[in-house]
Amino acid sequence: MSNNKEKLFTEFQSPTTQEWLDKIQVDLKGADFNKRLVWRTNEGFNVQPFYRREDVLKLKTPEALPGEFPFVRGNHKDNNEWYVRQNIVADDAVAANKKALDILNKGIDSIGFSIPAKQVSKEFICSLLDGILCDCIELNFNTCKQHTVQLAEILTAYFEEKGYDKEKIVGSIDFDPIEKILMKGKDTTPLLDDAQKLVDIFKDYPHFRCISVNSEALNTAGAYIVQELGYALSWGNEYLQLLTDAGVPADLAACKIKFNMGVSENYFMELAKFRAARLLWAQIVKQYEPKCDCACKMIVNATTSKYNQTLFDSYVNLLRSQTEAMSAALAGIHSMVVTPFDEPYEKPNEFSERIARNQQLLLKEECHFGQVVDPGAGSYYIEHLTDCLAQEAWKIFLQVEELGGFLAAAKEGKVQDVINETNTKRHADAAKRKEFILGTNQFPNFTEKSEGKVAVGQCKQCCGEQEMPFKAISSTRLAADFEDLRIHTENTKVPVAFMLTIGNLAMRQARAQFSCNFLACAGYKVIDNLGFKTVEEGVDAALEAGADIVVICSSDDEYAEYAIPAFKYLNGRAMFVVAGAPACMEDLKAAGIENFVHVRCNVLETLKEYNAKLGI
Repeated sequence: MSNNKEKLFTEFQSPTTQEWLDKIQVDLKGADFNKRLVWRTNEGFNVQPFYRREDVLKLKTPEALPGEFPFVRGNHKDNNEWYVRQNIVADDAVAANKKALDILNKGIDSIGFSIPAKQVSKEFICSLLDGILCDCIELNFNTCKQHTVQLAEILTAYFEEKGYDKEKIVGSIDFDPIEKILMKGKDTTPLLDDAQKLVDIFKDYPHFRCISVNSEALNTAGAYIVQELGYALSWGNEYLQLLTDAGVPADLAACKIKFNMGVSENYFMELAKFRAARLLWAQIVKQYEPKCDCACKMIVNATTSKYNQTLFDSYVNLLRSQTEAMSAALAGIHSMVVTPFDEPYEKPNEFSERIARNQQLLLKEECHFGQVVDPGAGSYYIEHLTDCLAQEAWKIFLQVEELGGFLAAAKEGKVQDVINETNTKRHADAAKRKEFILGTNQFPNFTEKSEGKVAVGQCKQCCGEQEMPFKAISSTRLAADFEDLRIHTENTKVPVAFMLTIGNLAMRQARAQFSCNFLACAGYKVIDNLGFKTVEEGVDAALEAGADIVVICSSDDEYAEYAIPAFKYLNGRAMFVVAGAPACMEDLKAAGIENFVHVRCNVLETLKEYNAKLGI
């Protein structure tokens, strides 16, 4: 059989890379290869349109084995299982316990309890965990950082009182004072001393982690993939250095750190991110000379992004979170939370939480994502992305180290400045539609109304209000600007935009569709048309329809013939807009026409300007 295969393959001549490039250049018909086909990523490197075996032969990642150092191919040797996690706000112990027991019968095997500081007590924990077999699932806890040590002592006392085998307790307690510095600007440095206390409390629990790196917060604030990765590594190294300096053995310190990372919409890049993260973290931990390579394993809980979720057309959030969940699952994470689709505008209800659970369960039980180790391995493209992300993230790591480490950089506001700058740029790109948000700045639902939906604000922290000594990261969803504009329009006055389609059939239809999508982003009522014989007929029809805006849609050549007569006939009875940027634009402006919509427009600013002109 092998001889037959060998003979079969020898019948085909393998083209060289140069032959492929020559063929592509012919097909491009003179167009620039780099401009047309090479993707310059936000992560700082180029992605080629194709890859070949020779591109990855020089890389080390394909040589790695699953479950072995440097764990680029995952922490497991024979499966890709992960914990299906759901978070519960546990302000009432009995209600939270009831909910936990219910969802544990519906496929969940990991629970995250968020406990208010005032509820941290032995009685509360006993009620919260009543009937839950703590050695059969993963348990995660979060409370005010000032009360985390108290919660840890209560938990360990509860586990011991119940007689649980410490080897079988799997989970974590969320202790990350640095996150508060980044996201709130609070000075939580005095709490860093609690890190060693927590490690000591859980030192006999090999699978329970008590120090968190919550880089998910950076993802939620709009960080690029490589920024989250680079800062997460430096963040983790800060805690590792802190613990080892305090005398904690490197093996124990590393085994107590857990990464909570976000997952954005860039499917293959996110898949590669987790592979690169394990690779680099293993190398970092190795420098502390642990006795066992197992200490170099990176444990990651992945949460699908909130940054790209939308209030309008919210069911599209299901598409976003599903592809994000696929990226994380295929990348070999430890556990995952799928963010419910309605989280931007309300407290998730039973329906949205069930859908979020089932999104993971479908991947695990029906698509069998949990059975194949590192499916991306060997893909020339994914191996290339893994290597490039690792290199770029390592540059960020070194830059932070040169600043004195992650804590020092956070105190100086360096990290906050970078993330805020990225967030600002991404909002600007969304305003210009350089970054698409389906259903919001591109292809909005023309007839959808907010129906009272209001974006959920950030929750207040239990530590109270105080003057902040450090800079903070501003976390605003990417769609928020458009949503605010659309809701304002809806609550004030919804203008009618009428498409005056005339002339060349293909061009008028294309421009009418473009203009409808453009104006509907602000919630305008749009009326499209099949076409008019004269501009006078079109203007009369627009006024009869009660149009506040008349958009003339035709070809560039025909605007010289139709635009000015239409503008003059309208005579200020409605706003006049030309769809496109024709060569005769200056002549049209000279005639008094001042409104144009085209692909180079800043959509958000243009719509705000139109609202102002319409008195909205």
